[in-house]
Amino acid sequence: MGSRRIGYAVFDLAVVGVLAALAVVCYVHIAGEAIAGRQMDKLHVGSNSIIVDREGHVIATMAVTDIGYREEAALSEMPKLLLDAFVATEDRRFYTHTGIDWIGILRSIRSNVMENRLSQGGSSITQQLARTVYLTNRKSFIRKLNEAGIAMALEKRFSKQQLLELYLNHIYFGRQQVGVKSAARRYFGISDLHQLQLWQIATLAAIPKAPSRYNPVDDYVKSKERRKVVLDLMHEQGLISQRQLLEAEAVDYVPPQPSSRSNRYAAYTDYVVREAVQLTGIAQDDLLTGGYTIVTGLDQSHQQTAEAAFADKRRFPKDGKDQIVQGSAVILDHRTGEIRAIVGGRDYTAGDYNRATRSSRQPGSAFKPIIVYGPALESGKFKANTIVPDKKTAYQSYRPENGGDRYRGAVTIAEAIRLSINSPAVWVLNQVGLASAIQFAGSLGVELDDQEASLAMALGGLHQGVSPLTMAQAYGAFANNGALVNAHAIRMIKDSHGRVIYEHPMTAKQVMSQGTAAAMTAMLRSVVETGTGKQAKLNGRWAAGKTGTTQLGLDGVTKKANRDLWFVGYTSELTAAVWMGFDQSNRDNYMRETSGIAARMFAAIMNGSR
Repeated sequence: MGSRRIGYAVFDLAVVGVLAALAVVCYVHIAGEAIAGRQMDKLHVGSNSIIVDREGHVIATMAVTDIGYREEAALSEMPKLLLDAFVATEDRRFYTHTGIDWIGILRSIRSNVMENRLSQGGSSITQQLARTVYLTNRKSFIRKLNEAGIAMALEKRFSKQQLLELYLNHIYFGRQQVGVKSAARRYFGISDLHQLQLWQIATLAAIPKAPSRYNPVDDYVKSKERRKVVLDLMHEQGLISQRQLLEAEAVDYVPPQPSSRSNRYAAYTDYVVREAVQLTGIAQDDLLTGGYTIVTGLDQSHQQTAEAAFADKRRFPKDGKDQIVQGSAVILDHRTGEIRAIVGGRDYTAGDYNRATRSSRQPGSAFKPIIVYGPALESGKFKANTIVPDKKTAYQSYRPENGGDRYRGAVTIAEAIRLSINSPAVWVLNQVGLASAIQFAGSLGVELDDQEASLAMALGGLHQGVSPLTMAQAYGAFANNGALVNAHAIRMIKDSHGRVIYEHPMTAKQVMSQGTAAAMTAMLRSVVETGTGKQAKLNGRWAAGKTGTTQLGLDGVTKKANRDLWFVGYTSELTAAVWMGFDQSNRDNYMRETSGIAARMFAAIMNGSR
C-alpha cells in the first residue's frame, strides 16, 4: 500500500513537472513573440549625428548620455575574419542552433556546478542581442525566459547574417562605444573595418565579455590577456595559423590621437542641438542618434580666439566673495546671420547654462541705439547733429541722472551717444514715444512686452533683460545697412542618406533705412574712436559699438558697484556682443570696474577674428 502511494505521488509530481515545463515553453514562445513583435523598432541601429563647421570639418560627434557613441555598419563593411572572430569567441555553434545553444548551456551548467559558482552564462549571440536590445542585465529567471523567447522569435524573422549584423551594431564595447564600427574608430582610429589587422580584430572580439575590463584603454594588460584567449580560440577552430596567432599576440597597443568626438566648442554645439530640435521638431535623442549631418556657420579660428581670450583671467574684473565673475560672448556674420562663435561662460562644459544665448541681463546704455536713437533717426525728426537738452528732468516719478551728476545744458545726439549721457536719451525716447520705440526694437528681434513700456528703457532698465545673442543680432542690422538677417547657427541638416531635410532660407528684411544705419554706424564709430568705447579699438581696421553698464543699486553699497558690463559692436564683416557679471549679484558679489573692460575683451576677440 505504501509503495502504491509513493508511486501515485511520483506520478503526480511528474504530471506537475510536465505541466510546468509545458507552461514554461508556452510562456517562452508567447512572451518572446509578443515582445519582439511589439518592439521591432528597437532593432533600428542608427548612427550618431555629427556637427560640422562652415568648412565642412567635423567638430563634434553627438551621443546620448545613456547610450553613447554609435556608428552603423552594414555586413558588407565587415571583413569575414572579424565575423569569424566574434562567432568563434561568443557562439561557435551560431550557424546551427535556432537561437539557444543547448550544448553551450549544458556545458556552462556543468562548469558552474564544478566551480560551485555562477561563472558561465552560455548565452548565444542571438540571446545577447535580445538582452541588449529588449531587456536589462539584471539576473532573474523571468529575464532568462524572456531572453530565450525573444531569441527564438528573432531567429524566425531574420537570417543568420542579419542577426550577426544587428549584434555587431548593438553590442557595447566600453568607453561609451556602441557597435563594432564605433569601437574601431575609438580604439584604433579606423573607420574602414576592412583595414583592421588581426590583433585589432581579436582585441575587439575580446571586449563584449566585460567591456569595462577588457577594452584596451581602461586596462591594457587584461585586454591583451583576453586578446590571447580569442586568438587561441580562432586557432583552435582553424581560422588562423600558429604564426598569425603569435604575431597578433605580440603587438602592443598604442592609443590613437583624440578625435573630433571630444566635442570641442561645447557652448556652440549645445546651442546647435537646441536649434536643430526647434527647427525640425525631431526629439533630441532621435536627433543625436539618427545619423544626421548638421552643417553650421562655426568658424573655428573665431571660436578658438574667443575661448582663448576668456581663458585669461586677467581680462576679467576681480572675483566676488563666493562667486567668480562670469562672462559670455557671441560673434556673428551680420551679412548672413550665421553665428561664428559662442562662449557660454568661463570654463563652460557641455550642458552648462549658456549665458550667451539664454541669459537675460539688463543691457544698460548698450540698449540706447536700439530703443532710443535708432527709432529717433528712423522717424525722420532727428539727425546726428540735432541738439537735444541735457539737464535734470523729472518725468512724473522717474528722475534719471547723469553719471557724475554732470549736465551740459544741450548736446547733439552724436555727442550724447559718444559720451553715453543719460538725460538726453530719456528725453529723446519721450519724444519718439514708447510704442514707436518698442516697435522698432521688435523689428530688430528684441521683443518687449507691455511691462517694459517705461522711459527706463532708455537706459537699459528692463524687467526681463536680453541675451548677448539678441544684442548681437540687433546691432547686426545697423552693420548690414539696415537689413536684418536672423541669427542662426545651422545652415543645413542632412539625414543619414544625405538628403537635405532643412536648409536655412537666406533672406534679409530691411528694418530701417540705409540712411539710419549709416548715421548710426558713424556715431558708434565715434564712440570707439574718442568716446566711452576707446578700449574697443582694433588693429588696422575700424570698429563701431556701444558700452553698457548697470549699477547694483543696493542701499548701503557704494554707487560704484556694478551689476552688468557690456560692449556690443561691429566691423564691416562681423558683429559681437560681450557681457560680464556675476550670475547672482549681491552685496558680496559685484564689480567696481566699468564697461571699458568689456570693450577690451571685444578688442581681444575681434583682433583675432578677421
